[in-house]
Amino acid sequence: MRARVLSSLLRVTRPPFLAGVIVAVACVTAETFLTFLLERMAPPNALDVVYLPGVLVVSYLWGLPLGVLTALASGFVYDFYLILPRHKVTVFSSWSWMPLLIFLVVGLLVSAAAALMRALLIEAEERRGEADLEAATARLLLRAEHLRAALPVVARRLAQGLGLPFLAVELGAAGVEDPGKVTLPLSDDDVRLGTLVAPTDLPAATMRRLRERVAPSLEAVLAAACDREAIGNALAASRDELARVADEQAALRRVATLVARGVRPAEIFGAVAREMGLIVNADHTAVERYEPDRTVALMSFWSASDDGPAPPVGSHRPLREDGLSALVLRTGQPARMAAAEGTAGRTAEGATGELDTWVGDEKVGSAIASPIVVEARLWGVVIAFFRGLEPQPEDVEERIRDFTELVATAISNAQARDELAASRARVVAASDETRHRIERDLHDGAQQRLVSLGLQLRMAESAVPPELPKLKEQLSQTAEGLTLVLEDLRELSRGIHPAILSKGGLAPALKMLARRSPVPVDLRVRVDGRLPERVEVAVYYLVSESLTNVAKHAHASLVCVDVDAVGDAARVAIRDDGKGGADPSGGSGLIGLLDRVQALGGTIEVTSPAGRGTTLTAVIPVGGG
Repeated sequence: MRARVLSSLLRVTRPPFLAGVIVAVACVTAETFLTFLLERMAPPNALDVVYLPGVLVVSYLWGLPLGVLTALASGFVYDFYLILPRHKVTVFSSWSWMPLLIFLVVGLLVSAAAALMRALLIEAEERRGEADLEAATARLLLRAEHLRAALPVVARRLAQGLGLPFLAVELGAAGVEDPGKVTLPLSDDDVRLGTLVAPTDLPAATMRRLRERVAPSLEAVLAAACDREAIGNALAASRDELARVADEQAALRRVATLVARGVRPAEIFGAVAREMGLIVNADHTAVERYEPDRTVALMSFWSASDDGPAPPVGSHRPLREDGLSALVLRTGQPARMAAAEGTAGRTAEGATGELDTWVGDEKVGSAIASPIVVEARLWGVVIAFFRGLEPQPEDVEERIRDFTELVATAISNAQARDELAASRARVVAASDETRHRIERDLHDGAQQRLVSLGLQLRMAESAVPPELPKLKEQLSQTAEGLTLVLEDLRELSRGIHPAILSKGGLAPALKMLARRSPVPVDLRVRVDGRLPERVEVAVYYLVSESLTNVAKHAHASLVCVDVDAVGDAARVAIRDDGKGGADPSGGSGLIGLLDRVQALGGTIEVTSPAGRGTTLTAVIPVGGG
């Protein structure tokens, strides 16, 4: 609000001179009448300040000349009407000239201040206009899709804003010298960006304004616009590259998902051949495995066209010493081969000999291969075949290598899974054998000796004379203690490997576990005859460990055990109504059960939400292990 008032008072153009004369006369007249009213309240020689506002206003708005005239008129009117003797001018005969001098000095100072402020306001208005013009220029240049097409519009906008007949902005240096035009270079860090062309006959102030203010701001905006256009061109040029990278990453992610899911290697090989062929724009792709007898086996094949039947996966062919597969086998590095000049329409013998066996495509002119290395061993090769004689980009080998790394990971994972399964089976078998051996040793050794010792103690007790009752009592207590030890050992033996499981089968063994459980058990068993020993042992220990965990941790009132072993799998479901919150990964006995079940090719799952009990489900193939 204050800025608006100041702007309205300090106008760039002064009001008309006649209006200033009228205002000056009105001010002097009004101030004189005011002094007559104030004369009764103040001495006349103190009322000269009443005339100062008029001098200030006139000097402020109309400048020094009219301000001096107003000051003189105010001084003479003040002297004529208020200084004694009245109605007589005494300026030159007494000290009454002092108010006149004060009026003149005030008018001079105010006029000078007003002129300075008006000049500053004019410059501020120019700067504001230039700022608006620079903002509009920046918007035009920075929003333009094509910088060269936007420059004429920017030049017209600048010419209109600066009030010039014409202006021109050109990229680089001006083309033709024209005596009627002056050129101002537009540079950024000594780099010529463009040229500002203006008329030659401009006033010196306008030319200085162009050089000192317009040109530097235009340089900055033009530099930013050039950078933006360069970035836009780079982005446009890389758009296809980014799309290619995105497609490649998506393909790699799809193959990596298959690897992470642990699907069969054959499915991964097919996905690699297909995805890699689409990414590198190949016409055919093949995944081959090196065999010890100097042959290669086709693990997967993909073709972009349906020109003929695909070669059978798993087929073998001998290595050709001049072929690409043999070259990769010798060097262990990616390689490429191409047909010789003038051989278009038929395959190059050295480059595409592999296709002679697989598809016999005579239009193939080049091929690129990358080795598949599994655990520091050259396992196989991935080959991409291209029709025509056009050279392929230099980064194709790198892009193929990403897929070969996934193939190597899938093969390594498959081998690791097979080794883990075999290791688990060996551990489970060794554990069961150890349990059997300990059971036999306890039954045939320690238990028999304890029974013999018990009989000997009873015989010694019966042979004690009646006059030694204390000795007889001690022998009786020792025999009873030995009997308790024998019972504990039998209980331990049954826990190691229950004999009832081997003799009676799974149903009686589970019924015995249910009777011995401290928590009531609702048992349902459906078994179709005897199961393989490993399956019966796995189910038995699965139920036994679960009932032990319920008794120790669950605080349950009922356990439901369902065992369904009818068909090709044994299905076990154990549910309790306890507190839940069990964590199988926390080191419980379920980890050993997990190894046992997975060694048999089965699955196990534990669900234990807090406050809602625990549910254990397992599926074990009857033919597993």
